Amino acid sequence: MSRFRHTRLVVLVALLMVLAACTSSADDTTTTGAEGSTPTTAPPVVEPAESELVVPFLAAWVGSGHNDATAEAFVHWNEDDPQVIPTSCAKCHSTPGHLDFLGADGSPFGSVEADAPIGTTIQCEACHNDVTISLDSVVMPSGLELTGLGDESRCMNCHQGRESKISVDASITEAGVEEDTVSEDLGFRNIHYFAAAATKYGTEAKGGYEYEGKTYDAFFVHVEGYSTCIQCHDPHTLELKIAECSTCHTGVATVEDLRDVRMPGSLVDFDGDGNLEEGIYYELEGVRGLLLQAIQAYASEVAGTGITYDANAYPYFFDEAGKGFGAWTPRLLKAAYNYQVSLKDPGAFAHGGKYILELMYDSIENLNEAISSPIDMTAMHRIDHGHFAGSEEAFRHWDEDGAVPASCSRCHSAGGVPLYLQEGVTITQPTSNGFNCSTCHNSTSEWTRYEVLDVTFPSGATIDSGDQNANLCMTCHQGRESGASVDRRIGDTGADTVSDTLGFINVHYLPAGATLFGSEAAGGYQYAGQTYAGANDHPIATCTGCHSAHTLQVEVEACGGCHQGTNSEEDLQDIRITAGDFDGDGDEAEGIAGEVETMREALLAAMQAYADATDGVSPIVYDAHAYPYFFNDAGESYSTWTPRLLRAAYNYQYATKDPGAFAHNPAYVLELLYDSLADIGADVTGLIRP
Repeated sequence: MSRFRHTRLVVLVALLMVLAACTSSADDTTTTGAEGSTPTTAPPVVEPAESELVVPFLAAWVGSGHNDATAEAFVHWNEDDPQVIPTSCAKCHSTPGHLDFLGADGSPFGSVEADAPIGTTIQCEACHNDVTISLDSVVMPSGLELTGLGDESRCMNCHQGRESKISVDASITEAGVEEDTVSEDLGFRNIHYFAAAATKYGTEAKGGYEYEGKTYDAFFVHVEGYSTCIQCHDPHTLELKIAECSTCHTGVATVEDLRDVRMPGSLVDFDGDGNLEEGIYYELEGVRGLLLQAIQAYASEVAGTGITYDANAYPYFFDEAGKGFGAWTPRLLKAAYNYQVSLKDPGAFAHGGKYILELMYDSIENLNEAISSPIDMTAMHRIDHGHFAGSEEAFRHWDEDGAVPASCSRCHSAGGVPLYLQEGVTITQPTSNGFNCSTCHNSTSEWTRYEVLDVTFPSGATIDSGDQNANLCMTCHQGRESGASVDRRIGDTGADTVSDTLGFINVHYLPAGATLFGSEAAGGYQYAGQTYAGANDHPIATCTGCHSAHTLQVEVEACGGCHQGTNSEEDLQDIRITAGDFDGDGDEAEGIAGEVETMREALLAAMQAYADATDGVSPIVYDAHAYPYFFNDAGESYSTWTPRLLRAAYNYQYATKDPGAFAHNPAYVLELLYDSLADIGADVTGLIRP
């Protein structure tokens, strides 16, 4: 539609509304006040003559919440003197105010310059005007700008709340008091109502109070085609497109049914009540109830004043006398803010439930630090299992960059695996909130998975496990390096020669597929002249035969059939079939996991001894949680590598970064560790090489 035709449509809509107001019957109830005020009831629909333009979706809009002229959202200021909607509210509670904010009335964009008259709702021209045609970004209350939004930016300009972590911190800083000190300069900060965009965009918007040192879920990615406001809600009636929900969520026929939805991507007990069948809505309710208990315990014990909550009465938190609560401390304010955040978006469970769960969990944890009888959080969970833990480093590492680079996106973005499997390439992808259903399933109605005939490993080896599900898993769980890449880095450098062309090569994380296939995948550094174990011939030698496809946890019950007494994952550490004291510690009864761990510890000690004894080589230390893992004794990235030290370090990291190596292929990993020890000069007398 051309801008001329669009503008003409807006004018016609406005004329129809004026005509409706002028032709209403004498029985129509209106509220008049100051001169120039307009009716506060919705204007009746005027049926245009056949020759007139029919306004699209007019009937749908008339019955919507945006046009409910009796709602508090539009009549709150009717008894004020003067009868106007102030600039602080007009943006979202009147059409003139919204047009003022957009600059569609000729004023500057992004601010409301004048009080708005009472009597309007959110009318057609509020969203359909020359500015919103190209609107593509929104600045949230935190000051963070969300871009590339398209048409849902029209919704998000209002449905974003009015407060954020930033404003809560600012009020605490201004009060200048310690965490548990009551201050009359502190007051409750209310996020406001229906802040769906703040929930949906999570840490990208920082609408909730995010605690220092914690990471949080970002934009909630639903399935393709249902990730924006107007893909899930009708933009005119505002109603949910329930019929379309049932495509994936069987049994959903009403809005209330959505409360029972729980997908296999959330199989932890967030509220600790033992019920893993209830919908995420009820998990939120459970955690919220515990948070209120913690708030009340803290208020009585630390702030010295009892506190109650009423969702329907401003200012929501009250003292025991029914007056607005006034004994705020910084710690209490943060928790109360998050409590309100969890309530004032009634669709939070669908918009971004995991973000809200994290906010409430952290609030309880923080309050527990100060109360004498902490809330028992033993059975609670903060995050989902690995593939769906959107707050974790595996998915949040690239937030500051704004995208996941091609070298990482295959396994660290929701769309990376499908693209790789379909096109054989990886490209830069948007940051992800963990995987979603369509990462592994090529149909979210039939729940079929992508077919993967074989897998090419970093060594260049191509393997078909015989199980397409396992092949799908190994598309990522294969590591990123191999012994071949170590040899390429070394070239013809002498074994004990320090070279600035050398640098640590990291196999990456959880390379279980490479371990499982041993020498066939050649994921470890295999020393020349040695032979190595091939694929593990365990009776259940597939990924999903041993692990739940969604929780990733080991199916311990399946292990108990052969390994008697195995009732937990911890018990797996005690399993041993092969005889022999591989690590030479004299304990032949310990589980094979213990044999691997002792030999791994011996290798690090041998590397450190080698570094101390070799000219030009700095002392070496290891930190499994800090890149690049190996450091000198001054805490700087390690740089005095020799080929011999690099080979050993590669295998040490390999054995560390596959924590299940003892089960995936113990013979292979023990051989790698033994040969590394022997090559770096350790005394292997008493050790056994499988």
